[in-house]
Amino acid sequence: MNNKIGWMRLKHGQWDLYLAATEKGLCYVGTQNEDFEDLEKWAKKRLPGFELIEDEKALQFYAKELIEFLDGQRRDFTAATALYGTPFQQSVWQALLQIPFGETVSYSTIAERIGNPKAVRAVGTAIGANPMLIIVPCHRVIGKNGSLTGFRGGLEMKSQLLELES
Repeated sequence: MNNKIGWMRLKHGQWDLYLAATEKGLCYVGTQNEDFEDLEKWAKKRLPGFELIEDEKALQFYAKELIEFLDGQRRDFTAATALYGTPFQQSVWQALLQIPFGETVSYSTIAERIGNPKAVRAVGTAIGANPMLIIVPCHRVIGKNGSLTGFRGGLEMKSQLLELES
């Protein structure tokens, strides 16, 4: 898959998500309300010069792990990932990966964990740019007062994911 992004549409129960991977690993998990054009737009911005190729076979392992998670049979992901973003985004996404299954933290907690406690808004922006929903668990970040706040997939999807983990 050199300079190629393999993609597939995963339909499982109520879930309908686009997945994409480069030769380095899974790089994109979309939301319930996204379509193929959203994946194309992301790919052009993050991986210019790469070609999107539908390749369900190459993404089966990633799909299997996601299905197991959505069915309540998996807590952690073992598949290779490839996160494409700025160094700041990368630091935020790595902090998200440290949030244990079934737990939540605030945006300010993430800002503190990356050593930049005043960057709460920037942290929120980086979380909003997370290209791998579910895998990089941005759904586990909530408002300081415990309320559900912003989520690229919508608050209903965020609520469903948190319920899955409870």
